[in-house]
Amino acid sequence: MGRMSRRGFTVAAAGVMSVMLAKEEASAREGVAAAAGVRKPGELHRNREFRGMWIATVVNVDWPSKPGLSPDRQRAELIALLDAAVARRLNVVVLQLRPTADAFWPSPHEPWSEYLTGVQGRHPGWDPLAFAVREAHKRRLELHGWFNPYRIANHTDPHKLTPTHPARLHPEWVVRYGGKLYYNPGLPEVRHFVQDAMLDAVTRYDLDGAHFDDYFYPYPVAGQRFDDDAAYARYGKGFPDRAAWRRDNIDCLVREMGGRIKAHKPHVRFGISPFAVWRNRSADPRGSDTKAGVQTYDDLGADTRRWVREEWIDYIVPQVYWHLGFAAADYAKLVPWWAETVRGTDVQLYIGEALYRAGDPAQPAPWQDPGELSRHVSFARGCPEVLGHVWFSATFVVGDPIGAMARVVQDHYPGRARPPR
Repeated sequence: MGRMSRRGFTVAAAGVMSVMLAKEEASAREGVAAAAGVRKPGELHRNREFRGMWIATVVNVDWPSKPGLSPDRQRAELIALLDAAVARRLNVVVLQLRPTADAFWPSPHEPWSEYLTGVQGRHPGWDPLAFAVREAHKRRLELHGWFNPYRIANHTDPHKLTPTHPARLHPEWVVRYGGKLYYNPGLPEVRHFVQDAMLDAVTRYDLDGAHFDDYFYPYPVAGQRFDDDAAYARYGKGFPDRAAWRRDNIDCLVREMGGRIKAHKPHVRFGISPFAVWRNRSADPRGSDTKAGVQTYDDLGADTRRWVREEWIDYIVPQVYWHLGFAAADYAKLVPWWAETVRGTDVQLYIGEALYRAGDPAQPAPWQDPGELSRHVSFARGCPEVLGHVWFSATFVVGDPIGAMARVVQDHYPGRARPPR
C-alpha cells in the first residue's frame, strides 16, 4: 500500500470520470450547493459535532512513521498527531489497533503488530493503546479503536506470519485472494474468534468507541474468486444463493459484535465506516442515484442500510470520497441518501471525507481547490441528520498540502465542540 489510503481504489470503484465532463462538473458543484440552500461558512457553530480523524497504522500510513522506532519516538509521534487534532479543533481520533489480524496492545489472542517493531510478535517495549487512551483523554479527545475484522496479511504466504499466529494454527480458517490472506467470514468459529480478539481491547481499555472500516468480504479482484465453497456447502443451506449467505455472515458479525459491546460496556459506541454506495438505484429502487462500480450489498456482503435500519450500530461514517458534481457518485446525492437512511433511527450519521485527495495532482480539478472540502461541510450541514465529519487521514490533517483542512477549520470550526451523544 505504501503511503496510499486504505481506500485508494475507490475512484475506480465508482467509475472513471471522462475528461469531457471535468469543466461541466466543476461549475455544477456550485449550482448544486446553491440549489440545496446550504448555509454559508461560519454561519453556524455547533456545540456538539463529531469532528474526527482516522490514524491509520496499516503499512505505517500515519503512525508510527516507520516500523522499528524507539518507544520514545513512537510516543512523540503519536502525541504530535493528538496535538494536531486539538489544534484543528477536532474532538475524536479513530486509531487503527488491529490492522492485519494483529494488535497494538498486549493481546492474548493475536501477535504484536509488525508495524510497531518490524517483526510480527515482537514486544515493542510499551503498551501503545494504554498510552493513546491516556493522552487522548488528557486532551479531551475521544479515542475510538479501529479494527479490521478479517484481513490477515497483505501477502499470501502464511509462513511469513509468526509461528503461533492463529492463521497458522488454523489454516482451514484462511482464504488466499487478491494477493492477500483473509479469515473466512463464512465460518462461525472465525466470526467468534475475531469478535473475541477485538473485544479484548474494548473490555480492558477505556475506549470511547469501537470502529470497523470498509473491509468485510474483500473488494472484487478481476479474474479471481474468493474460495469459500466448503463453508458454503456446510453452512449455506436455506439461503437462496451464496450472496445472501455471505450477507447473513456479515450481518451476524455486526449484530453480535454490537450486542457483545453493549453487554460489556454499554457506554462504548459501535460504529462502521463503509464504502458509501449501498446499491445503485438501477439495481434497487431504494438505492442511491449513483453509477458506482462497487455496491457494498452485492460485492462486499455488507448490507449497510440494514445495519442502520435495524439499529445494530450506534453510528455510521460512509466514505463519501467524491466531489460535488462527480458523475458516477455525486457527494450532493449520496449525503442526502444517507440522511434519509438514518432518519427515524437512533443511528447517528457522520460523513467520511477524503482529505488525502486535496491537492493530489492525480485528482481532477475540484480537488485542487482548497475550498472543496469546506463546501462539503456547508452542504452536509444542510441535512439535519448529519452530525459531523471524519477526515482521512491524520498525515493530511497535519500536512494539509493546499490548506483545505485549514479552510474547513476557518469556515466551520471557530471553537471546540463536544461529540454528540
